[in-house]
Amino acid sequence: MDRHRIFDGTMARIDDDVKRETLARTDIATYIGSYVQLRKRGNDLVGLCPFHGEKTPSFHVHPDRGFWKCFGCQKGGDVLTFAMELEGLTFPDALRMLARRAGVAVEDETPAAARVRGEREQIYAANELAAAFFHRTFRLAPEGAVARDYAAKRGLTAATIEAFKIGYAPPSWDALLGELRAGGVDPEIAAKAGLLKRGERGFYDFYRGRLMIPTSSSTGEIVAFGGRALDDSEPKYLNTTTTPVYTKGRGLFALNVARRAASASDSLIVVEGYLDCIALHQAGFANAVASLGTAFTPEQAAELRKYATRIFVCFDADAAGQAATSKSVDVLSNEGCVPFIVQLPAGEDPDTFIRTYGAASFQTRLDSSLEWIQFKLDREIDDLLHKRLPRAQAARTAEKLVRGLPQLEWDRWRVYAANRLGIPPDDLRNARFIADGANFAPRGMVRHVAPAAEPPAMEREILAALVDEPALAAEYADRIPASTFADARYRRIYDALCAMRNAADGAAGVYAALDDDREAVAIVASLQKPDRSSKVRFQDSAARRAHLDRVVEVLTESRLEERKRELDRAMAESFAAGGTVPVEERDEHRRLVEELEKRKKRRLATR
Repeated sequence: MDRHRIFDGTMARIDDDVKRETLARTDIATYIGSYVQLRKRGNDLVGLCPFHGEKTPSFHVHPDRGFWKCFGCQKGGDVLTFAMELEGLTFPDALRMLARRAGVAVEDETPAAARVRGEREQIYAANELAAAFFHRTFRLAPEGAVARDYAAKRGLTAATIEAFKIGYAPPSWDALLGELRAGGVDPEIAAKAGLLKRGERGFYDFYRGRLMIPTSSSTGEIVAFGGRALDDSEPKYLNTTTTPVYTKGRGLFALNVARRAASASDSLIVVEGYLDCIALHQAGFANAVASLGTAFTPEQAAELRKYATRIFVCFDADAAGQAATSKSVDVLSNEGCVPFIVQLPAGEDPDTFIRTYGAASFQTRLDSSLEWIQFKLDREIDDLLHKRLPRAQAARTAEKLVRGLPQLEWDRWRVYAANRLGIPPDDLRNARFIADGANFAPRGMVRHVAPAAEPPAMEREILAALVDEPALAAEYADRIPASTFADARYRRIYDALCAMRNAADGAAGVYAALDDDREAVAIVASLQKPDRSSKVRFQDSAARRAHLDRVVEVLTESRLEERKRELDRAMAESFAAGGTVPVEERDEHRRLVEELEKRKKRRLATR
């Protein structure tokens, strides 16, 4: 279909940029995945074709290239084609539906809109012509020698220069102007593209004497340029400002070439500058992109999330870079990304690090990158340590930080924060309760009342139920271990109950099993007394079973809590030694926290 002839059902023309913007904003894997169950296979996603019956998946989605294909029925196309086939829509209706879903305004193209569309197309053409001119000047023109020398010093290879169409803007005030005029580009359009400026005596070149790096949209059109000074001139970078086809803070440099590698590894490396990104690509890290700013925007994070979940942030190691990192991880996590922080030595950026230490060392840095939560906690805890706060205040502040994280992460990072501050984890757990004076506020004037009698110990409660109904001992022997009884006398009675061969004899059988153990016999007798000293009495077998089931629940939860404490201690030791916690231990800790939280909610729901 001619991309310049998009009509709705009444033959009114739809703005051509609607399709371009809709395809750029629509994640084909997410959209098709809402209709077809997909699973990853290599670089593709595969599933059962919705257009013909099959038992073996032959339906493939290529997220990095934006199309789908069924090798069974031979149908295929982009996300628009899928919507048309599945919903039985016309092209304009499918475009309208997807555009609304992507938040793209759809309006019939008025004469004014047609002029805007035409202007954008002309800007794209002007940018293409300028990029070709800059690149040709870099490679062939005598005045490009200074740029070629600079690129050689930066270690850029001929293949890299060609892949990124790196160019050079000659120092002349009208070299590009002449090239654009010769190519039929209106200087007014070129000025709107940011290529020319208007002066008192007419138009002149905006970029002069700079290394030129073009930026493309995710759909491949050149939308902007970055001009790098070759000496100490300021500004170091001269970038395209807002134009009809480009808004800073929305796009990312090199995403159009990094998408395939990102989909394959489910990861992207994000750096700040053009040359940092280009250096990583040259070193083999084909999933690198550049933010071209000081911090992420939600639009950039959403764009990244289309292609990968894990985002490795590698900004400069100076204070400004670390501050930008801290802001960026919040934006990324809010958009559903999982950020990791790549730490470089002080004074290094990705470009200098790669050139100094090589690709293998950078890979090591990637492998040892920090989880975003640890990075944020470290910055806050460093500040607490610097302030030398009193222990109680530090604990309250640290607990507040921990509670600002996802709840399932609280226990793990509470241990980490406590270890860094040199205080027990329980100080953090109790800090929030202690800090709330309402927990200790008097509730009116009351007279002194003697404390109530202590309830029977769990051991006594278990034996009371089993002495009443010895047959239950065999049923609960495997669920209530003898080690539950700390009192050796009670343990002897429990062992005897579990070993009884004839439970039908009831209490008489219990006394017989105890033989001449007078101390144990006396305890059993006390459990059967109906006076106030025997507080635990059960009406029937159902009540005894219910009580023993609650005991089993308590014991199970206690074992889970103990295992969690063991992992807490292990993680604290790892953190203290400067190491990382193994993935399997982190996963087990997370599962324990989830299970304990579920049990707590069940308890509260039954009260």
